Amino acid sequence: MNKFKSFFLTALLGGITVILPAAVMWMVFHWLFKKVTQIVQPLTTFITDNIHSNEFVGDILALSIILLVCFFIGLLERTKLGSYFFKSFEKSVLIKIPGYNIVKETILQFVGDKQSPFSSVALARIFGNETKVTAFITDEHSDGSYTVFVPTGPNPTSGNIFHLKPEYVEKIKFPVEATMRSIISCGAGSKGLIQSSNESRSNP
Repeated sequence: MNKFKSFFLTALLGGITVILPAAVMWMVFHWLFKKVTQIVQPLTTFITDNIHSNEFVGDILALSIILLVCFFIGLLERTKLGSYFFKSFEKSVLIKIPGYNIVKETILQFVGDKQSPFSSVALARIFGNETKVTAFITDEHSDGSYTVFVPTGPNPTSGNIFHLKPEYVEKIKFPVEATMRSIISCGAGSKGLIQSSNESRSNP
């Protein structure tokens, strides 16, 4: 009886671990698709009224049009004239929007941009004791001190800025992208970060 109970529970838990992540991903995708389709609803309505299609087809066409627009804007931004106008608009308008810069830099990390101000990863002792937090070095100063950004998980677009003496900042040779993913995962995946820190101390 105990063997059957153990077998039943093991099989049940195994099924849950397979189905539950897939179900959560589907719910997230469904929620995201619903939010996006609400944003493009005016365009969807225009399409469905003119080509007499159902709303789902209209949503797909609307999203496709938006992706094409993004593609052509990206092409335009690669030209000298387009880059000039975009940078001027960003400097005069977008950069003044609270949170714009950090959201932009976070997105750039996921698309592989190498010009991010997050120059490197660090473990920072912001409290002056042995407690360490995951941080990104955003600036280095002539006196040897650092400015670091400490994001909050699972939302890396918010956090706090600290100005610390060099002895409180431990630089880590670890990818910024992987660190960002660990923050979004509330610390999951930090094993590589800690291992890199230990290797750096053992091999100075």
